[in-house]
Amino acid sequence: MLAAFFCLVSVPEARAEGPLRWAADGTANVPFTFHDPAEESHMAGFEYDIMQEIGRRLGRETQFTQNDWDGLIPGLQRGFYDMVADGIEMTPEHVDALDFSRPYYVTAERIVVRRDQAGLDSFDRLGGHTVGTIKDTLAERMLRSRTDVTLRSYDEESNAFSDLRNSRLDAVLLDGPIALYYGEADPDFRIVGPPVGHLSYGIAFRKGTNQDLRRRVDAALQTMVADGSLHRILARWNLWTPEMAEWTGDHSAPDIVPTEWERYLASTAPARGWSARFYRYAGFLPLIGRGALLTLAVSGCAMVLAVGVGLALALARRYGPSWLATLASIYVEIVRGTPLLIQILFIFYGLPSIGVRLSPFVAGVIGLGLNYAAYEAENYRAGLQSVARGQMEAATALNMTHFQALRYVVVPQAFRVVVPVMTNDFISLLKDSSLVSIITLTELSQTYVRLSSTYFDYFGPGLMVGAAYLLLGLPFVRLARLAEKRLAVSERHGGGRH
Repeated sequence: MLAAFFCLVSVPEARAEGPLRWAADGTANVPFTFHDPAEESHMAGFEYDIMQEIGRRLGRETQFTQNDWDGLIPGLQRGFYDMVADGIEMTPEHVDALDFSRPYYVTAERIVVRRDQAGLDSFDRLGGHTVGTIKDTLAERMLRSRTDVTLRSYDEESNAFSDLRNSRLDAVLLDGPIALYYGEADPDFRIVGPPVGHLSYGIAFRKGTNQDLRRRVDAALQTMVADGSLHRILARWNLWTPEMAEWTGDHSAPDIVPTEWERYLASTAPARGWSARFYRYAGFLPLIGRGALLTLAVSGCAMVLAVGVGLALALARRYGPSWLATLASIYVEIVRGTPLLIQILFIFYGLPSIGVRLSPFVAGVIGLGLNYAAYEAENYRAGLQSVARGQMEAATALNMTHFQALRYVVVPQAFRVVVPVMTNDFISLLKDSSLVSIITLTELSQTYVRLSSTYFDYFGPGLMVGAAYLLLGLPFVRLARLAEKRLAVSERHGGGRH
């Protein structure tokens, strides 16, 4: 009755509001929201299923937005989407900064060790050992309170498990769902000891806004608990636990096969033999190809911008009035003196504060282009200085205007000098384009993170992505060498004429 009434009241209004926009970091986010290993173009995960069900009950199409974990809340606060569902713990600090729905999952921390280890089967026994966890979590705060534990915090859970496998850690302490899918699902690890602590996940909203939407999401979650929908979703992912039964009051035991859990295990099982591994790696090629195309597109557009702006800055410093030369110098020093990462974050997340909203692609191009423009400006200024001043004087003596002399005489000569350096800069920019992954663009480096964290394989995907970067850069390395040879031949011929 409540569900039917809620849907009847909400649907007309919701349909008029457009899609339900929500975000998560689907790159290395098993089992919350992630790319389905069996079909990389599709999203999967228990949170993804919950959000789809909420959208259905609200009568709204859901629109998923990929964003890096560190950018999820800044993006929410800038209005890029309506809400975030990504295993965000409802801590007092988070509740002060954000509005939350009612919890949709409660769990505890679990200890994971290597399968051949013994003895670390309780939180008390972690003393004297090196333990890893994810930063800014309950587990990190619990471990930080222990002076007898050496703590290592990670951005990605896959990195923590990699260090555990390689004996750089003695144990990891992580949320129950992560421990299950990264620990128990891997034959090298096992979960030990009783649950530790208590935490709740909630859907995050921007503080003080979207109150009506938050109330409707709460009502949808309540009806999902009441009619067993939440139970069925979690059971399919093997995530229905005694903690969830206690919290919801749902102590029923329906015969639900953990189909998603079994499907995940089958799709991520270690490839046996070279043939199986070959076919798995061959399946990565379309994803790596898309990442390579995006990397090349961002880098190419950014380099065009860098060349144009850099040349303008160099001309301003060399031939402009003193005030313009000063402004150009200030720009170069500021850009070269601040990290590229900060510049990209400022352009994407900071500029909306003054009404400037850019798409991830445009923001990435502008961030990279304006940064490299400062370095290109210095290269071009050195090239312009290499052109004798008599060249300008000769051009003006032939009745050329100042602009014509620069365009037809000075700049072409300077350009010949800086072509090899400019080509090398493009190769550097190609590699620095990995930073645009922080503003939701899935280029080559982000593709590597996704594949390695999904399949627990850093070796094969690493070689493939490294080869992709190499293949993208090789033509430009060849171009730089040809340019250097052409210039060397030209200089030798010019010397002969003298």
